[in-house]
Amino acid sequence: MNKPTIKMKKRLLFFLFVCETMLFAVIFRIFYIQSFESQFYQEKAYEQQTRDRLISPKRGSIYDRNMNGLALTQTVSSVSVIHAQIKDENQAAQVLSQKLNMDYDKVLKKIQKKVALERIKTKVDIQLANEIRQLNIPGIVIDEDIKRVYPYSTLASQVIGFVGKDNQGIIGLESKYEKYLKGKQGKILTETDARGVEMKDGQEDRIEPEEGYSLITSIDITLQKYAEQVLEKAVKAKDAKRGTIILMNPQNGEIYAMANKPDFDLNDPFTINSEELKGIWDTISSEEQNKYLNQMWRNFSINDTYEPGSTFKVITASASLEEKVVSVNDSFNCGGGRTVAGRRIKCWRSPRSHGTLNFVQGVQNSCNPVFMDSAERLGAEKFYSYMLKFGFDKKTGIDLPGEAVGIMHKLKNIGPVELATMSFGQSFQITPLQLLRAISSVINGGHLITPHFGIKIIDENNNVVEEFNYEKGEQTISKETSDTMRYILESVVSEGTGNKTYIPGYRIGGKTATSEKLPRRSGKYIASFMSFAPAENPQVIGLVLIDEPKGVYYGGQVAGPVMKEIMSNTLPYLGITPLYSEKEMQLDETSEITIPELTGLKVSESKQIIDKLNLKYDIKGNGDIVKNQFPIAGEKVNYGTKIIIYT
Repeated sequence: MNKPTIKMKKRLLFFLFVCETMLFAVIFRIFYIQSFESQFYQEKAYEQQTRDRLISPKRGSIYDRNMNGLALTQTVSSVSVIHAQIKDENQAAQVLSQKLNMDYDKVLKKIQKKVALERIKTKVDIQLANEIRQLNIPGIVIDEDIKRVYPYSTLASQVIGFVGKDNQGIIGLESKYEKYLKGKQGKILTETDARGVEMKDGQEDRIEPEEGYSLITSIDITLQKYAEQVLEKAVKAKDAKRGTIILMNPQNGEIYAMANKPDFDLNDPFTINSEELKGIWDTISSEEQNKYLNQMWRNFSINDTYEPGSTFKVITASASLEEKVVSVNDSFNCGGGRTVAGRRIKCWRSPRSHGTLNFVQGVQNSCNPVFMDSAERLGAEKFYSYMLKFGFDKKTGIDLPGEAVGIMHKLKNIGPVELATMSFGQSFQITPLQLLRAISSVINGGHLITPHFGIKIIDENNNVVEEFNYEKGEQTISKETSDTMRYILESVVSEGTGNKTYIPGYRIGGKTATSEKLPRRSGKYIASFMSFAPAENPQVIGLVLIDEPKGVYYGGQVAGPVMKEIMSNTLPYLGITPLYSEKEMQLDETSEITIPELTGLKVSESKQIIDKLNLKYDIKGNGDIVKNQFPIAGEKVNYGTKIIIYT
């Protein structure tokens, strides 16, 4: 026998070394897995041996300031199939398609998917789901689900927003406060074999979902309803493109109402609100459909900009008084316009003129030359600094997604003509809410506020989880200038172009505007009116915009009466007591009437009672019995007040 050579011995030693190294590596790996990764692999094994079925959490509610539900959650069911457990695909498809009113082929296609769990339909009525469960068809499972419900359908639709199929907020407050409202998903864990079939004697574990928190808002459902009713009537009467109304507390930024027309049904947000588009909906591309839907969901108050026109004169007047380049008694002359840098810029009264007038009269009559002269005295740099100070270059900070920001000239591009047109609200664009925020600072003592809806977050037991605080912003003008502006703007209503909003017993401030849309001379205008009350200590400020009214389009004549109707009901509702002068006490409309109880009566009986009291009425609904009324029984109102009857 040959003796092993040195070379063979070296090979054998190398082989033994490699084997020992590999054995050591295996031992080390086993030790590492047991010591450091055991939890990870245990979870992986558990996932292979179990099937997760998610349980949707109950989404938190959205309430108005008086705890009326604006967005609520109902418990429903979802129907799913487990492919590995289906014994007869055709039978399962036949049953589900009939019960769920779905296409048979689509259901069968879902059943045939080789996945652990395939959802057939969500938001299924509990009673119907129980009928399917009682059939005991292998592979069909019924789980808990939730459905978002909006009790008032179209009310504040662009503000409240809605949720998608996954119960996630898409727009509005539903989206902004998603992290509070959504809750946490639960699970049903079921043991399965290697093929994914549930084991008959397997254990089922349940991890309960965590309910979402609820949001209390500053919205007052009564004021929101009334604003929407008045706005809808005005938009229809003027055959306008759209309209918006905002009611806000100018002292702290709480928004009582934000109405937009047209609106949409929150319970059916993917159905277009245009009858014309409905007729061709299936013929247009999905891209176009999404464009139209996004347009329908837009909140004109914050998502779109416009030229404010004469309501912006409030800002020009405030800056001019603050910088003391004008005083209330300064004299001006209106010759029907001004020639600026070789360009003739007309007063709205042209070819007539206002003649000689002081500064207060200039505001009362909304005279363009008075404001052009005031802006010229300020100069472009100082004028521009006030636009920044009033926040037109930034968002208001409202708690809604998608807020737009003003479109302004750069300072270097503001020449004499641009300065003149900017003084009366042209050649730049802002959002309606930016304007309302700025004017709020003019009348509240001179500080910016943050417009908002969110007041606080509560849990299912109404315990406060978080309360939102909104601090005062930058000082824009002095209290002295603010006091002067309130006096001037009150005189606009009592003596000037805002007289359509005069309400006996209340000192109301306001400003009209008629904005010509681009391109000029297109014949398209935005009629608007800003108003606040009481003038001595403003508790509510409102803005009405009617976009592209047909026929008469002046702000005072179109938006003024709308604002008067809103304020006539809003001020008594907020508990603001009228104080009549001796002259006002002689007017028929100042005599008070106590609203009778109409709830529960027949509509015909209610009409007779209202007619005898010389009041007006508006009936909402087609029922025979009065279910609700506004104003409520016992409230004192003036002659001519309209009672809204809900049937």
